[in-house]
Amino acid sequence: MGKSEFNFITPIRVRWMEGDAQGIVFNGAYLDYLEIAQAEYFRNLGFSIYQIARAGYFDSAVVKTTIEFKKPARIDQLLDLYTRVVRIGNTSMTLAVEIYSEYSDEMLTAIEAVYVGYNPKTGETRVVPESIRSLVHHFEDTGEILALEQFSELAKAASNEGISR
Repeated sequence: MGKSEFNFITPIRVRWMEGDAQGIVFNGAYLDYLEIAQAEYFRNLGFSIYQIARAGYFDSAVVKTTIEFKKPARIDQLLDLYTRVVRIGNTSMTLAVEIYSEYSDEMLTAIEAVYVGYNPKTGETRVVPESIRSLVHHFEDTGEILALEQFSELAKAASNEGISR
């Protein structure tokens, strides 16, 4: 894709435990980077994916992940996770993450993950709420973040008062 196609970036530093004996990031650590990218992307939009799941508003499960390794990342290296939602279907969202070394235009790794709306009580799929769809589409189209208060049910779920017991 290229950096210019992303409206969201979050930095990380490679930790010692993420590397192998050669000091290169172990392949399994990239799923942790995906989790960080996803969580921070939605925090940037105004809510925690963990909070809205606890509140019973919306939860999702990863059903497919593709990782393409181009160059190794190394222990203590500063990385930038460029993140965007590239598709929202009826029950699914596809997230793209490109990982670059800080201050570099050379992509190290590309990740694409498909998340499906999931009801943990029934095990069935769930439709992606219109509020999340609207927030994401607006952000991806304009780079601007809509006020969460425009979406009262999502705003309630994103607050502590939205927790279902």
